[in-house]
Amino acid sequence: MARFQNRVGMTVAGAFALLACVSLTACSSTGGKKAEDARKAATAQGRAAVSTPRWTIAMITHSGDGDTFWDIVQSGAKQAAVKDNINFLYSHDDEAQQQAQLVDAAIDKKVDGIIVSLAKPDALKAAVARARKAGIPVVTVNSGSAQSKAFGALSHIGQDETIAGEAVGEELNKRGRKNALCVLHEQGNVGHEQRCDGVEKTFKGKVRKLYVNGTNMPDVQSAVGAKLQADRDVDAVVTLGAPYADTVVKAKEDAGSKAEVDTFDLNAKVAAELKDGTLGFAVDQQPYLQGYEAVDLLWLYKYNGDVLGGGKPVLTGPQIITKDQAGALAAYTDRGTR
Repeated sequence: MARFQNRVGMTVAGAFALLACVSLTACSSTGGKKAEDARKAATAQGRAAVSTPRWTIAMITHSGDGDTFWDIVQSGAKQAAVKDNINFLYSHDDEAQQQAQLVDAAIDKKVDGIIVSLAKPDALKAAVARARKAGIPVVTVNSGSAQSKAFGALSHIGQDETIAGEAVGEELNKRGRKNALCVLHEQGNVGHEQRCDGVEKTFKGKVRKLYVNGTNMPDVQSAVGAKLQADRDVDAVVTLGAPYADTVVKAKEDAGSKAEVDTFDLNAKVAAELKDGTLGFAVDQQPYLQGYEAVDLLWLYKYNGDVLGGGKPVLTGPQIITKDQAGALAAYTDRGTR
């Protein structure tokens, strides 16, 4: 299932590249490689590869301060923005009402497109409706795949969180685990609940949920450590974000637990810990691809009326990453694109 979903994401990425090529006069049957080399050179030099108007696109996410996952999303979005001659604006707030206000602020600026994550969709529904009423196309990203179409978004770019959770449950089964702890670091985030519920759906063992305050890493470490000391049967701990994996490893060591630590999402630290065996596996949803394709999709819509997904999410994951694959991804994680 995981490999299939990843191939879908890769196929979609290829479709975007093809559409972008078709839409440019430089990609003629005679221009071919020269045109492609010219576009690559332009992007590398920070110049647009297209001659379309300089549209403004705003991305508003539910990220907290210092979340490396969203740094990777931004990296992809900014790269696509350079290529597509887009003025890219980014803002974030982990409080849903404040995030909605940031969407309203983007509407007031009369931006040409909005990208928004829907971790707490009910709080964002009215703001998305206001954007659509103002004639601003909206793409949802990362969270809220189930609500995206109903809210009037053009498409959703991300992974299906339930499917991702199911992939984790299947991987835990392969590893012979019996008692898993799923650590939720943001209460009210529907995607996090879906991940843990997905694990429980396919995992043949027992799954317990542990809610922690994700804005305070010492509290996360203390809460997980206490749970592992109290319940010695736990043999797998699943974190829902890359920044929490290392903290849980420390909690495990403090508690003297032998549980395997696994995580959703990937960054340079996670890749290194996968390679040296500190972590068991990671679930990569390709955040760089999410940011890149969300910007590219809005550009394609503005330029050519193109829409992807047919009302279904455009999947960028999940992909299970183990020690065997971690080394090959090191160059990408070091530069902040995986």
